[in-house]
Amino acid sequence: MTSFAPAVRNRRRTALALVLCGGLTAALAACGTEEDPDKGTNGVARLSAAEIDEKARAAADAASAVRLSGTLVSKGGTYRLDMKLTAQGGMGSVSSKEQSFALLRIDDELYLKAPAEFWTHEDSARQGGAGDVAAADKLGGKYVKVPQGDPSYKRLRGFTDKDVLLDGLLALHGTVNKGDRDTVGGHRTIQVLGGKGEGGAFDVSLEDEPYPLRVARGGGAGTVTLADWGQTFPLEAPAEDDTVDYGGQLPKSAG
Repeated sequence: MTSFAPAVRNRRRTALALVLCGGLTAALAACGTEEDPDKGTNGVARLSAAEIDEKARAAADAASAVRLSGTLVSKGGTYRLDMKLTAQGGMGSVSSKEQSFALLRIDDELYLKAPAEFWTHEDSARQGGAGDVAAADKLGGKYVKVPQGDPSYKRLRGFTDKDVLLDGLLALHGTVNKGDRDTVGGHRTIQVLGGKGEGGAFDVSLEDEPYPLRVARGGGAGTVTLADWGQTFPLEAPAEDDTVDYGGQLPKSAG
């Protein structure tokens, strides 16, 4: 009589081996398909915080243009900015709780455009300063050229200066650390922190150039979005009949 026990045992061993092998293959395949968080990125997230910081600043400096929008808080108050900037100048709007105005700068030529109320000094209006009110009416809605010798020139120019604004916004205080990954404007980002964030933070794009895309200033001093990197735009002087050259110094304004 012939025994089939060895053959049965062999088949069982073979089946078990196939099951084990199949399970191991599936496990290895699963490991192989685990998504790499840096797949398809510019690889910046693999760098140290200091290296990311350096690359982001270099990319910002090299860019031909940027659009900056958000809120800045300073001792002088809270300002809402919407500015487009290049190395040659900038244009856009600045508003606060009390006032709003537009700025345009081409090289060293700076223009301010505001409603008549901006130019009406409260004290003069209350005291019946008809001349001041009439002057304000002439300036309202016009591009008023800001003389370089005027005390407000440097401060107003700062809102249109790409290097000045970016240097201030991207300044982090404390030891630089890496923060969380996020998405800003549809772009994957990695955050760079000053300390644990109390010294400011900004999100750096992980796609294409490592541009900073969002800045949170330390101490709750405002949040700003940076977009349209490298998208140039025309800067043109206003028409002559839409411009007022006030001379050596601007009149005192309500702003």
